[in-house]
Amino acid sequence: MKTVFNGIMKNKWTKLAALAIAALWSGPTVQAQAPHPERIYLSGTGIDNTKTWEFFCSGGQNSGKWKKIEVPCNWELQGFGEYTYGRWYKAGLKNPSMEEGKYEYAFSVPASWKNKQISIIFEGSMTDTEVKINGLLAGEIHQGGFYRFSYNITDKLKFGGKNKLEVRVSKHSANKSVNGAERRADWWLFGGIYRPVYLEAKPQINMERIAVNAQADGKFSADIFITSLPQNYTLKASISPLIGNEKFDSKTIKLQSGVTAQHITTEWLGVKNWNTEEPNLYQLKLELLNEKKEVVHVYTERIGFR
Repeated sequence: MKTVFNGIMKNKWTKLAALAIAALWSGPTVQAQAPHPERIYLSGTGIDNTKTWEFFCSGGQNSGKWKKIEVPCNWELQGFGEYTYGRWYKAGLKNPSMEEGKYEYAFSVPASWKNKQISIIFEGSMTDTEVKINGLLAGEIHQGGFYRFSYNITDKLKFGGKNKLEVRVSKHSANKSVNGAERRADWWLFGGIYRPVYLEAKPQINMERIAVNAQADGKFSADIFITSLPQNYTLKASISPLIGNEKFDSKTIKLQSGVTAQHITTEWLGVKNWNTEEPNLYQLKLELLNEKKEVVHVYTERIGFR
């Protein structure tokens, strides 16, 4: 069965086009992966897979007392707070609903994670979000409801024992520009932790994020944001096509010690370009190697040369 893509009847490119669009909309920053990824979900993984937390809502329905709530999910959908439409000011209202939600959850961290770097990751929370681990602030209050944020909480955890997570979410942001972009639009305004929350363990030496420039002629450069490195660390870079069996040589690049922002350049000849008619994608794999040539950390990303 044929599918219309950019106004032209296609069939063999449908799967590849979908992969391309998903990759290009995902942005340059991706989740770091250890050689053997370790993750613990504190919430469920989605609306059909949730976990029960303690919850207190400051106003509206079911407010003023601690109750149970499922996470992830907006609190209005579970009978808390007030519904407000984004054009509330058109109705002559002085303010939208501005309740706060307080969440609490107890969790354990394996003793085997003691020598790793542990981050708590929120995939999305509306809107201003304050996070505490065992009574200590994880970091600055996050503002903005539509993107992922994380904190390094390694020094705040009790390894091998119970820990307490406290999250305070303000439905209305203290940031005027955030409210202008997110809270005054033509949609319903919701509050709460509506995407998954999880812990991720990485090696103490790791790649935090990358920014890639892959050009049509095969020239490749990337900024690697990384922890401070000892001497004689290298980066092994390789690519493989998402569809097809072309083989490309891996590239080994020497890294600078004591530098947290590394810039690398290399080149792969014979790559197929990404465009709307032929959206060729490659899986980029970056392996961080120590002085013994052992893999310390692995980072993967889908890229297109264009």
